[in-house]
Amino acid sequence: MKFLTRAGPVWLWALTLAAFAVQTDDYIVIGVLPAVSHTVQLSETATGQLVTVYSLTYALAAPMWALLPLRIPRRRALCGALTVFGAANFAVLLVDTYAPLMALRVLAALAAALVLPTALAAAGAEAPPQRQGRYLATVMTGLTGAVLLGVPAGTWIGALFGWRATFLFGGLLGMGALLLLLRTLPRAEAHAVPERKSLLDMLRPLLNGAVTVILVVTALTVAGNLAFQTYIAPFLSGVSGVSPTALAVLLVCSGIGGLLGTQASGRLIDRYPPGRVFALVSTVFCGAMLAFAGLWLVRPVPVALTAVLLVGWSAAAWAVPPSIQSLMLARAGTEAAAQAMAVQSSAVYVGAALGGAVGGGFLAADRGLIPAAAAGLAFLGLVIMLPAMRSHTADPSSKTNREVETETA
Repeated sequence: MKFLTRAGPVWLWALTLAAFAVQTDDYIVIGVLPAVSHTVQLSETATGQLVTVYSLTYALAAPMWALLPLRIPRRRALCGALTVFGAANFAVLLVDTYAPLMALRVLAALAAALVLPTALAAAGAEAPPQRQGRYLATVMTGLTGAVLLGVPAGTWIGALFGWRATFLFGGLLGMGALLLLLRTLPRAEAHAVPERKSLLDMLRPLLNGAVTVILVVTALTVAGNLAFQTYIAPFLSGVSGVSPTALAVLLVCSGIGGLLGTQASGRLIDRYPPGRVFALVSTVFCGAMLAFAGLWLVRPVPVALTAVLLVGWSAAAWAVPPSIQSLMLARAGTEAAAQAMAVQSSAVYVGAALGGAVGGGFLAADRGLIPAAAAGLAFLGLVIMLPAMRSHTADPSSKTNREVETETA
């Protein structure tokens, strides 16, 4: 039986909920950090390493899971990982010291590292050829929604019912996605690896210059975004003198822009080559960053102007991932989709670390230069990608069942 809505199949929204759950869980500690710190009797700096370790574990585990030569259907892998993810969050109710809490965060991250790349690969594989961009963008909406809704909701729940309830919320999100997937995700043969493959066979689709370029560009574009996003509060405070309340409103506007950008990117990818979409949204991103750099020179500027520019930046920033994921899927091929998404997920975390470091350096030197640094990283990624897009167009062996997507002239 097919479960469909006007907005797409229900299993697609189950995958989106899974993405929402694991992304929320990544940052959910931030909102309850003081309470957790008090319980485990450690400084907030030490307790904050729960977030760092989760991200690091994810970055290392994602390619490891994808490259294990196991013959496991994607449906079974997703459901198993979500079960472990939920259990790791529920078990937080039973601990009150730092070491077991850290162990549970590592376990949750190990499961999340299998969930998100597999969800993206399943969405790409099951999508009709003319809607792959929209399906990928829909799953990516779960990540944007986690920032806009999941983390604030977890913080609110923790304030009302205690910090452990925040992790209970994360576990319930994972279980909700699991139940929906069990009911709706197709049992297609395409979700299974047809035969046990060696590590070399699984790596072969990824061992080419175009894939390497896409990974480098992924890291650079994420670094550009995170260099600005990580330090957005001090920058906005300096450019418009925003109060904490105004900052909260601006961040909501940014989240809305991200949701709109993700959906718009998916629709554009279904109509135009993803390489062109990537070039377009990267150019918009660079323009927004340079505009912010210009506003710093004439500060203070009205909050309304800052809000408009912030929405444009966020829309462009969140429009990049679906386009670059489509490029990766087109280059690596359907059979290597899970490996490609996993390796690209690790590149995202590398970019996040690089962006945080670059942004922190410019914050110490002159925070007004942060947008220019972000634009520079994104522009470098765009410059590196352009030759790869031209060579990809000329390489007929790189075509998949969505041949039109490889025409990235």
